[in-house]
Amino acid sequence: MSRLSPLNWPVLRQLRTGDAFGRDTNTRSVRTEEISARISEADRVVKSVCPYCAVGCGQRVYVKDEKVIGIEGDPDSPISRGRLCPKGSASEQLVNSSSRITTIKYRAPGATEWTELDHDTAMDMITDRFLAARRRGWQDTDDQGRRLNRTMGIAGLGGATLDNEENYLIKKLFTAAGAIQIENQARI
Repeated sequence: MSRLSPLNWPVLRQLRTGDAFGRDTNTRSVRTEEISARISEADRVVKSVCPYCAVGCGQRVYVKDEKVIGIEGDPDSPISRGRLCPKGSASEQLVNSSSRITTIKYRAPGATEWTELDHDTAMDMITDRFLAARRRGWQDTDDQGRRLNRTMGIAGLGGATLDNEENYLIKKLFTAAGAIQIENQARI
């Protein structure tokens, strides 16, 4: 039968082959039979958490040759049950963006250009500034002689892109350093 025969029209073909609802061979073509999912080429699947907000939606990250090739919602997650919002669905672009900065940048006071720093130098600068601010703002006692043991020189603002465990550890760090101004974006 020729392709243009009226007997080959989709509705007639469905009725002729017993596929009245069009869910069997009538909906398939050579092209669709050859298509495979882009994630089928992945070397491994890593479970992760979406980095965007405090909800903590589960993600499946598909990796091939140590490069992220796709991210989908994790159906095993009790929080999101396999669903992701538009930002979570696009988080693969966050990882693979050609404009993503992967080095430490520093712009000195008064400078107009950024320079790259190595990890150790950057950590030393942050530590020195943290300790100096803590020292400058330290308060042993108040006006009435009551013990305070706190600093007003540093404050902490946690981000909702961190999970509960990371925020808990950051809270403990700032509390141990004597800071009392500690807040989190997810609570504000």
